[in-house]
Amino acid sequence: MIKRVGEEIITEHELRELLETKAHPIAYDGFEPSGLAPVHFGVYRAINLEDMIAAGVHFKLWIADSFAWINNKMEGDLEKIRRVGEYFIEVWRASGVNMNEVDVLWATDAFEDKEYWKKVILIAKHTSLQRATRCLTIMGRREGEMMETAQYFYPMMQAADIFHLEADICQLGMDQRRANILAREVGPKLGWWKPVVVSHHILVGLKGVQRPGGYDENRAIDIQISSKMSKSRPETCLYVHDSEEAIHRKLEGAFCPRKVVEGNPVLEYAKYIIFRKAKTLRIERPRRYGGDLDVEDFRELETLFRGGQIHPLDLKKAVAQALNTVIKPVREHFEKDKRAAELYDFVKQIEVTR
Repeated sequence: MIKRVGEEIITEHELRELLETKAHPIAYDGFEPSGLAPVHFGVYRAINLEDMIAAGVHFKLWIADSFAWINNKMEGDLEKIRRVGEYFIEVWRASGVNMNEVDVLWATDAFEDKEYWKKVILIAKHTSLQRATRCLTIMGRREGEMMETAQYFYPMMQAADIFHLEADICQLGMDQRRANILAREVGPKLGWWKPVVVSHHILVGLKGVQRPGGYDENRAIDIQISSKMSKSRPETCLYVHDSEEAIHRKLEGAFCPRKVVEGNPVLEYAKYIIFRKAKTLRIERPRRYGGDLDVEDFRELETLFRGGQIHPLDLKKAVAQALNTVIKPVREHFEKDKRAAELYDFVKQIEVTR
């Protein structure tokens, strides 16, 4: 179950040992409250949570309001950031996350804990300035975009979070890998532990693979980060609030060349969302083009598309319909629940800043 979540596990041997020796290991993921929820946050995150919880993992959702403040999200207004964090909680609830099975915690609550700040300083003392600078890309910014000294606290705090939360597993996206590796290196030096890293895939945006932007020296990871579905780039993004019409329109314009599998966002959404939620994907086609087709797993879908047996337009329509089925309960929650609707309206009115 955990291998379904982790595109990369550092290390699988350590994960096996952890599961054999601890009944309910603790995992965490942190989120900057910074705008409307895309499907990778509101749907893909919930799917991964289901597998982690089913595997016996105790999960902590870390609402990183202090990190969003340092990163100048919501114009650096902490009150606005907190409201967006409350909206995030509603997104998870609407996505089917059993909120009784996870801990939702706020990063600013750690500000009053002197032991937390001691961890931050200890990690900083064991991290070179060059290493800290390289780690700054976990903020989603390139090195030349850094303008404030406070931003250097970000990777030190993120590494400290792991030990503050007593997390055995860092279950974040591949774009957060550097902070997790830093924690693995400094943990044993400071008499703590070496957390296992279970990094999930970063969903590619609707425009497909983009030219690497210089976030990471590992080209494969850099491509993922540069190409990711980002709420700060709405033209590349599917949101949990998108109407059925909007989903179909966005998928119709998505990058999906005939027979091209690599970097194809439509296939990615089928792999990481549709087939994690449903047993089959129905592709409706006129009889003269082969008639309707029920595909039972992603490997079959990939083979058929690569071989030219499925037309890109038919694939787009099928994936759009399936995505709408998954997104619909989330969308309807924010239409019907008064508090959720108020939070959604608040977030919509805020200009998302990077």
